[in-house]
Amino acid sequence: MATPDIIDVATINGVLIAGAVTTSAVDVIDVTAEHTFKLNSVIISNVDGVNDATISASVSVDNGSNYYHVAKTVTVPADSSVSLITKDTSIYLDETDLFRLQGSANNMLEYVISYETLNDA
Repeated sequence: MATPDIIDVATINGVLIAGAVTTSAVDVIDVTAEHTFKLNSVIISNVDGVNDATISASVSVDNGSNYYHVAKTVTVPADSSVSLITKDTSIYLDETDLFRLQGSANNMLEYVISYETLNDA
């Protein structure tokens, strides 16, 4: 497993994913071989009109053996959104890296993630 060369990139594709956050820690991004992913934005929305919820986000740089927090129990107020990653704080994920989300309650939080895949193959 070699770190992909982001200077001599064969393709760059924009990707948008979205879904519901649960109380189970779920890997929502799994970087494939020969790729680097650049996370441009991670937006978490609380769709509950009354109750606050919390979100935690973490990354694994060793294919899931260990996880390190990007955000830990960040409060998302009712009917609001928070940005965990923005264009000013974008991060790169290397091949086999993972990005994981976990919320404090089911059916209260949703995510929208925008990223680029860079392929050096």
